[in-house]
Amino acid sequence: MLRIALAEDQALVRSGLKALLEMIDEIEVVIEAQNGEELLNALRSQIVEVIVSDICMSHASGIEVVRRLRQRGDKTPVLLITTFDDPDLLNAAIAAGAQGFMLKDALPEEFYDTLQRLVLGQTLLKPMSLPSTIKLPLDGYKTVQSLTVREQDILRLVAGGYSNKHIAQMLDISEGTVKNYMTDILRKLDARDRTHAVLKAMNFNFI
Repeated sequence: MLRIALAEDQALVRSGLKALLEMIDEIEVVIEAQNGEELLNALRSQIVEVIVSDICMSHASGIEVVRRLRQRGDKTPVLLITTFDDPDLLNAAIAAGAQGFMLKDALPEEFYDTLQRLVLGQTLLKPMSLPSTIKLPLDGYKTVQSLTVREQDILRLVAGGYSNKHIAQMLDISEGTVKNYMTDILRKLDARDRTHAVLKAMNFNFI
């Protein structure tokens, strides 16, 4: 029996993934979490063979979950899933120490095969080919490095799931000022949105 921990912040998607997984007799979902912190807490008292986690979640992203598990010595295989076919996501997954990466539209049999192979110690990072995606260009590093200390602080709070309003309260600045900072951050990182900016920064271990 394969004991699975499942983390997904959208309830409908989470229930669908659980139903998909439990269609296979050899799988039992023993942990259901709606965010990263909930998953990390549950894993302190429950042993599983594989962790399946969405990448973009509030209160600790899937990337942050992997990073913190590895920091506390937990080597349980993690399969990160996403709807975004983005090389930056794969780079961040590799850097954090995830063993698996795949899109949510994968076929059920491919899903199950991946889980089995992760338990056997294999690393399956797809759909992009590794040689072209694991290269971290120097220009990208310099771009992230150009962020000011305040911009890095704000990006860390964004990565933590905080809204502009909460960030403004925590830093004792106006919400409009936070929005201006975010505009500059997105421009500097050539990021299409907040999530993309966070992932680029994670890619170079800046947050």
